Amino acid sequence: MQTDTLKSLVVEALEELKARDVVELDVAALTSVTDVMVVASGTSSRHVSALADNVVEKAKDAGLRPLGIEGQQSGEWVLVDLGDVIAHVMMPETRQLYDLERLWSDLPNDSQRAAEVTDRQELRG
Repeated sequence: MQTDTLKSLVVEALEELKARDVVELDVAALTSVTDVMVVASGTSSRHVSALADNVVEKAKDAGLRPLGIEGQQSGEWVLVDLGDVIAHVMMPETRQLYDLERLWSDLPNDSQRAAEVTDRQELRG
């Protein structure tokens, strides 16, 4: 399944159960782990778990098995790893504490890191 289709599936699964503040982060240039992170909030730990379960269910309906699911017991932060897309479903307080949107937006991309390495080598050299 293409990344855009998978991202749409995740967003639709979250919106179907009224997730709050759904944000899509394109991190393809920042990491080789995944291409897109979808971050959303739930209103309670039960809502967070239900949102994550819906993402898993919709993925399975589309023929995809999650690579991993973490945090289902606590319901504070549930991560659903679908390979090219990772869904982070969190309680608002947890989301505010970890602030993934800011964290990922502040990281340099691969071309910026390569330029920094080149600059350091030129300074030594």
